[in-house]
Amino acid sequence: MKKLVIISGVSGAGKTTASNVLEDKGYRCIDQYPPELLKELIELIEHDDSFKYENVALTISLSDLEKYQSLLSNSDLKPLLVLIDADKDTVINRYKFTRRIHPLLVNNVADSLSEAVDIEKNILNKFRKRAKVIDTTNLSLKQHREKLNLALDDTEDYHLSLSFVSFGFKNGLPSDADNIFDVRFLDNPFYVSRLRNKTGNDKPVRDYVLNSRRTQSYLKNLISYIDFMLKSYDKEEKRHLTICIGCTGGQHRSVVIANYLYDHYKEKYSYPCYINHRELDK
Repeated sequence: MKKLVIISGVSGAGKTTASNVLEDKGYRCIDQYPPELLKELIELIEHDDSFKYENVALTISLSDLEKYQSLLSNSDLKPLLVLIDADKDTVINRYKFTRRIHPLLVNNVADSLSEAVDIEKNILNKFRKRAKVIDTTNLSLKQHREKLNLALDDTEDYHLSLSFVSFGFKNGLPSDADNIFDVRFLDNPFYVSRLRNKTGNDKPVRDYVLNSRRTQSYLKNLISYIDFMLKSYDKEEKRHLTICIGCTGGQHRSVVIANYLYDHYKEKYSYPCYINHRELDK
């Protein structure tokens, strides 16, 4: 079955990166394809028998998205819409770093970078419910690729996948969290001199955290709750769940607990699982 992916989103959020990932996966990627020529491209995709147009990805601006949606509504193709987003401060900082000019400034649609980002975010929000939205605010390239792969694997067959994320509360909450669990009440390895400079990925820290009776009691109750939650999400046919575990700095306790849950649900229940240690991956 032929696949058509439409990539759009806020300028500076990572549309080009998403296109590069798809190109590496064998997609024929076309950037800024004019909506006026879309009818001819659709016919080519639908009737070409070669493999060249088996998987096609079009990267377009948000300003063209409504035209695309209208034209594609008369086609037999069922495109997957992927919107790339990031918070406003992140987008502005990226433009300052690259010294590029926002397209809406070039075209005199906006008078400032801040206004340009606001305009695009308002357009994106109109299409949010019809799309797979990837927030790249705190994502590395690897994490961006994983999020995009999750979006592409959205088939008619239902498979709930899980992401476990460790983080530090002092650096703010993860923007894509479905559930957040606080483990700051557990004994902190930071105050043990031999463990302070290690992380939750190191066995001595893992043993210190997991051998605590308080941790064992907490995990028993937490897993019971997550099991109940997963059964409820199964009924709702939710595709993906992001479970975030937070401690103060995101170095020790949250890493241990996130790793433990990842191993537990991947090995015991065979869920497709992903692990991300936000502070360590920085």
